[in-house]
Amino acid sequence: MTYRLSLLDKSPIPEGAHAAAALRHTVAQAQRAEALGYHRYWLAEHHASPLLAGSAPEVLVAYLLARTSRIRIGSGGVMLQHYSAYKVAEVFKVLAALAPGRVDLGVGKAPGGLPLSTRALQAYHDAARKPGFEEQLMELAGFLRNQLLAAHPLAEAVATPVPPLAPSRFLLGGSVQSAQLAARHGWQFVYAGHFNGDPVNIEQSLRAYADASGRKGLLAVYAFAADTEEAAQAQVGALRSYRLHLPDGRSVKLATLEAAAEFARQAGHTDYRTEERLPQVIAGTPEQVRAELDALSRRHGVDEFVIDTPVPGFAERRASIELLAGATQTVEA
Repeated sequence: MTYRLSLLDKSPIPEGAHAAAALRHTVAQAQRAEALGYHRYWLAEHHASPLLAGSAPEVLVAYLLARTSRIRIGSGGVMLQHYSAYKVAEVFKVLAALAPGRVDLGVGKAPGGLPLSTRALQAYHDAARKPGFEEQLMELAGFLRNQLLAAHPLAEAVATPVPPLAPSRFLLGGSVQSAQLAARHGWQFVYAGHFNGDPVNIEQSLRAYADASGRKGLLAVYAFAADTEEAAQAQVGALRSYRLHLPDGRSVKLATLEAAAEFARQAGHTDYRTEERLPQVIAGTPEQVRAELDALSRRHGVDEFVIDTPVPGFAERRASIELLAGATQTVEA
């Protein structure tokens, strides 16, 4: 099969380690990914998590661009609801001017944190004037091109600098609606299969994007390789996620029961329920993981996977990307 491999890094903090070590590992991992021929290296945005160090992907993007030379670096993604579209455009235009042709701007709709961190990020927002996500996405695209509609109240605001090559734009989502939104506004689409691995939803979403845009979407998946199937399964076997259901109708995916309870507390609810789920992880020997990716590529017409390695240990994460690169002929060294 012919497809590219890219990586998504949340900068996980293993038990007994600290954030500084996790971020050092992220830098080293990006440099090794470049040497191995991975196509992109993306940084996620998560707030107020003791398990993840990556709360500011734009900072990590800048740092990694300065310490690599070829691999594309980007956000996977900026949680747009918290920020001014104008400022996001400025930041990524500066990055694109510093490293032309290597910068990806991925954005997502989720809050990426607990209610108090969301409140803190949006403390100075005027709730009555806060635009919807689609309007924010349109504004961001407009500021990136400096082509807002003439009727827009900020039509004359210019986001600078103007880089030689604009950052590539990606919308992260897990539904047909997100796929259609990306197509409608000219964004590339990344289906978040590591959050919603339902094969029917993947198929419908990627098909909806292809039908509406004429382009193929990317597929993000959890994948982990080890020397033996038993070793890989031992690493991922204890992984769980929890769907928190609140009485106000909200439903949120969280990594631990403790995080679910804290989310409910911060949201002001004591009456809630949680649903334990097993994340869908492609795990096994490099050859087994390759076979699963081949099958997904054939089924969905995917020509690029974004791999999220769902194991916090530094050595295990490094070994996995080494093994996958060695087993995947389409990763160009």
